[in-house]
Amino acid sequence: MAFREHPAPSLPEEEGVRIARQLYGLDATAKGLPGEYDDNFHLFVAGGEEFTLKVMRPGVEFDFIDMQCQALARVAERARSLSLPRVCKTLAGEVVGRVRAADGTERLVWMLTYVPGRVLAKTNPHTPEMRFSLGRFLGRIDAALEDFDHPAARRELKWDLARASWIRDYLHHIPDPEGRKLVSRLLTMYEIEAAPALPALRRSVIHNDANDYNVLVSESRTEPREVISVIDFGDMLHTQTVGEVAVAAAYALLGERDPLAAAAQVVAGYHRAFPLTEREISLLFPLICARLCVSVTNSAYRKTIEPGDPHVTINEQPAWEALQRLAALHPRFAHYTLRQACGLSPVPDAESVVAWLRAQANELAPVLADLRGSPSLVFDLSVGSLLLGANPQAAESVALTLTLFGQMRAQGAQIGIGRYDEARLLYPSPAYATGENPTDERRTVHLGIDLFVAPGTPVHAPLAGNVHCLANNAADKDYGPLIILQHATDAGRPFYTLYGHLSEESIGRLTPGQSLARGERLGSVGAPPTNGNWPPHLHFQLILDLLDLDRNFPGVALASQRDVWRSLSPDPNVILGLPAEHLASREPTKTEILASRRRHIGRNLRLSYREPLQIVRGWMQYLYDETGRTYLDAYNNVPHVGHSHPSVVRAAQEQMALLNTNTRYLHDNLARYAERLCVRLPEPLRICFFVNSGSEANELALRLARAHTGREDVIVLEGAYHGHTTALIDASPYKFFGPGGAGAKAWVHVAPLPDDYRGPYRRDDPEAGQKYAREVARLAQEIQAEGGGVACFLCEPLPSTAGQIVPPPSYLADAYRYVRKAGGLCIADEVQVGFGRLGSHFWGFETQGVVPDIVVLGKPIGNGHPLGAVVTTPEVAASFDTGMEFFSTFGGNTVSCAVGLAVLEVIEKERLQEHAQRVGSHLLAGLRGLLDKHPVVGDVRGLGLFVGVELVRDRTTLEPAPSETSYVVNRLRERGILTGTEGRFQNVIKIRPPLPFSEADADLVVKTLDEVLREDLAQT
Repeated sequence: MAFREHPAPSLPEEEGVRIARQLYGLDATAKGLPGEYDDNFHLFVAGGEEFTLKVMRPGVEFDFIDMQCQALARVAERARSLSLPRVCKTLAGEVVGRVRAADGTERLVWMLTYVPGRVLAKTNPHTPEMRFSLGRFLGRIDAALEDFDHPAARRELKWDLARASWIRDYLHHIPDPEGRKLVSRLLTMYEIEAAPALPALRRSVIHNDANDYNVLVSESRTEPREVISVIDFGDMLHTQTVGEVAVAAAYALLGERDPLAAAAQVVAGYHRAFPLTEREISLLFPLICARLCVSVTNSAYRKTIEPGDPHVTINEQPAWEALQRLAALHPRFAHYTLRQACGLSPVPDAESVVAWLRAQANELAPVLADLRGSPSLVFDLSVGSLLLGANPQAAESVALTLTLFGQMRAQGAQIGIGRYDEARLLYPSPAYATGENPTDERRTVHLGIDLFVAPGTPVHAPLAGNVHCLANNAADKDYGPLIILQHATDAGRPFYTLYGHLSEESIGRLTPGQSLARGERLGSVGAPPTNGNWPPHLHFQLILDLLDLDRNFPGVALASQRDVWRSLSPDPNVILGLPAEHLASREPTKTEILASRRRHIGRNLRLSYREPLQIVRGWMQYLYDETGRTYLDAYNNVPHVGHSHPSVVRAAQEQMALLNTNTRYLHDNLARYAERLCVRLPEPLRICFFVNSGSEANELALRLARAHTGREDVIVLEGAYHGHTTALIDASPYKFFGPGGAGAKAWVHVAPLPDDYRGPYRRDDPEAGQKYAREVARLAQEIQAEGGGVACFLCEPLPSTAGQIVPPPSYLADAYRYVRKAGGLCIADEVQVGFGRLGSHFWGFETQGVVPDIVVLGKPIGNGHPLGAVVTTPEVAASFDTGMEFFSTFGGNTVSCAVGLAVLEVIEKERLQEHAQRVGSHLLAGLRGLLDKHPVVGDVRGLGLFVGVELVRDRTTLEPAPSETSYVVNRLRERGILTGTEGRFQNVIKIRPPLPFSEADADLVVKTLDEVLREDLAQT
């Protein structure tokens, strides 16, 4: 194919102004728009109208423009809701005008209405919803143009996918030999699989150039953002219709870590609007690869003749990276994935093979002797299994063997069954991960059925076949020694059965190609470590397409690809024939759980995140969803020493197994826990009351203060939250000034938040703490002046719900002094920040150099177990002893105290306070480095592992950025990091992880947050 190159645009913006006035009578200003060959101008007219003026390069034929105008008119007629540009007529009533440009050339000119939007190239991230909407938009255009034709559309164009083989003669321009080889290989795939089939496919006029500079997405602050228009119909032509979605997918996958998933999202949207045929779907992958091959080859050639043209290389590097990723995929797997995206069975004839096997049920031999008649036990090995413990790294062969076979013996079972299509966390090896970060997706979905039996148990062929593959690699954690047999249906369709974790002698007695009869012995079940170091069992798997992987065919798949792999490896019970009652029922899906929750749980018990999480397992600083996806928990302070910490769990289990009763009986746990707690507190805080929650503890603290002072009025901080009881809702401005709140009661007085970032007194004021404290003094004086009395000042030493605030120095010292002068008590609500979280100090009040009269503890002290405490002075406790008994039925019960003791021991033994200091300083330093990179980051503050990142739209006015904060927190969740929003304006990212959180975790949070902040926050 011969190239015809054109000069780059050159007309000044004044020419756009002149031409608009001459041809269209518009008094406009003009701004030049990018263009590879033609001169394009964005026109602004008084009154707000906007247009795109297109001044064509010299020599362009009228029919070329007329084709585009007629196509746009057809789409406007057939798909009125599509926001495509509309053609404007000249003063003479023509759709195309003629002018002599300032450079003396004759030019054809046409003008379109301007569609506002952001080009996809400048939109970040490109979300799945966005790619789906791109495909859907193009599908609607092509549906409208299905019977459209124009002589100018029947042209020869280098970007016509039906002519992609032209690059064969230009491959020598690719300087890298490996790159040439890669393109040649993928081009050969196109020439063998796609090119011969193209003539039989449907043809129509298509846009043909949905690159990310020709696609517009919405500017609105709604999610998800969608494609609203496409521009530049200059590559339009009459060709195979499927080329439209292939081109769009080729561009949409650029820069994506999973290019096949990105392509599938475009294809799904297109198919929804304009269904593809199965034959078209089968050719999509080679067509997508061919488009990228054309792109890189064209760039390589044009660099030799136009080395300085930026249009030549704009997508070159991403295209090379995408080609390398695509080349690593098996073409049939890509085909199956794209079929699945279109709602089809991924493997086209999967059901016919399964149906044939069902019909053979009475003819199949048992894989294990007496398999169908022996007593069996179905194991739950799922992510949420209660059998395996919380630590995903603890799937060690000996322990697991003892657990599984011990249960079998206890229940008289001869065979244990591991379920098909079960998401598991049994595979900690890096071979199962897709990346280096712990939050990257891992292979978790089990594709076979496990049969746990004694080592040496004979294994038989269920039906006749040939030995396709033998492997002996004990280090292979998927299978260990394995055999794959090839079989065929009566129609000759091949399929395979896989037998993994065999003994070494099994593969020594067979040879590749050897024929085996139905029921013939294959080998025997292996034992660790030679069976891959698993408990003795047979992994049995049915495979419809080996994808040329043979021994490397996975036995465990990614949850994101679950449907495709289930089609490749259907449920092997169609061969095993186990009774349905032998297979445990499935757990409810996320959708079912959500529906049940909506039916039976109050609607104001809300879920976190736009897309709720189904969490089924927790270990230290990590949480796991039902598919085994790992989430770094940077949010939950309740599991203070780590989710499912074994020492805490053991303490609860052991004490629960012995005794759990209330405090009306003597027991050492209560006294020991009170002693250990008081050792950690300064004098005179020596008297403890135990309850079940932080809310109950704060409620009790109010009662103590009122009993001691004989007064009622309470001073609290702006934005504070102290609990969910009636009295505490009344004492929590976060609630009573928030949605559904009724305002402040007469006995509640709200002091300004000591916020030295956005409050009236800032960090540059050395007296800020004293000035905020004087506001507390003012309130105390007003209360007394009105005839009341201050019972207490209730505050968190570092306000959490109000925005992760670190008060300025001397604030609490002065505030406490003023409150005590007014006769009130000082209550420190340490629920959020106590127990070493701050690193520098064990308690929050210590950071301000004060000692409160009452300390309130909750949440973290039981690591999630319902435990709360109030610690006060003997004097205050004596005032509360009025004769009325205080009793919390299970406050301070034997199990809770055992848990509390274990938490204290873990903090001390593992030096978690020092750990919080070190890691917190590292985290804060990394987060503060974002201040210079991202203007939306207004402030980073905190102590230890109590951190807040405040987002603002303007650093001068400090306008809060709540929608941006919500966007960031939800994007972090999508990236596998859990944080929350906090603050009076919901514009503070709250970071309060369990204390095992490490420096590596901190680095991951900073890195990921940096990447998310680089995205287009207008998406929110």
